[in-house]
Amino acid sequence: MKTILIVEDDRALGDGLCLALKGPEAEPSLCRTLSAARSALGAGDFDLLVLDVNLPDGSGLDFLRELRGAANRIPVILLTANDMETDIVAGLESGADDYVTKPFSLAVLRARVNAQLRRTEAVCRGEGAAQGGPILLDGFSFDFERMEFRRDGRLVDLSKTEQKLLRVLVENRGRTLPRELLVDRVWTDGAEYVDENALSVTVKRLRGKLEDNPSKPRFLKTVYGIGYVWSAGEKGAP
Repeated sequence: MKTILIVEDDRALGDGLCLALKGPEAEPSLCRTLSAARSALGAGDFDLLVLDVNLPDGSGLDFLRELRGAANRIPVILLTANDMETDIVAGLESGADDYVTKPFSLAVLRARVNAQLRRTEAVCRGEGAAQGGPILLDGFSFDFERMEFRRDGRLVDLSKTEQKLLRVLVENRGRTLPRELLVDRVWTDGAEYVDENALSVTVKRLRGKLEDNPSKPRFLKTVYGIGYVWSAGEKGAP
């Protein structure tokens, strides 16, 4: 049974989230304040935290930074009415694993919650990255320490920029990363100006090397209006 802590002060929305997320394999609990959430996290272990940003006794972002500062790695999905790219970047930089902007579809939220729970299960099973070893995903082997990359056992030659972009995407697989965040993470050489097409060009080159059909990517997908996501083999629209 997976346990989900929901922190949402809106009574109707909080009750609705509990109903939507409750199931045979998931048990949600609801807190309406950060103070109650601190007590709940201190009293028991949870598999996922769904966290509103604006709460009556403080900021969800500050609470998230507090958790990460204390080395608490519980997966966190932010609920926010702030849908500006800078707000999304701030949430991800604070340690969020995903975000959902209000108003939102409960079906979309359930999908995001299930994706995070599957990812946690995969880590517990030892899938993905071993300490100091390669990341193994869907026929790929990505060894960023040795700069050795394989697709179905065949070596793939990647430039340093392509390696940086791939690493950020793969280490955050399942999360949509805004273009601004990717540019900031990949082009870290102190350049004051990066051509706006640089990211698009690098994504196109990566797809050409890693995707069977670059025009309909299975892995490195575009989330229009926001950025890109490494979808870890989930099928759907590019």
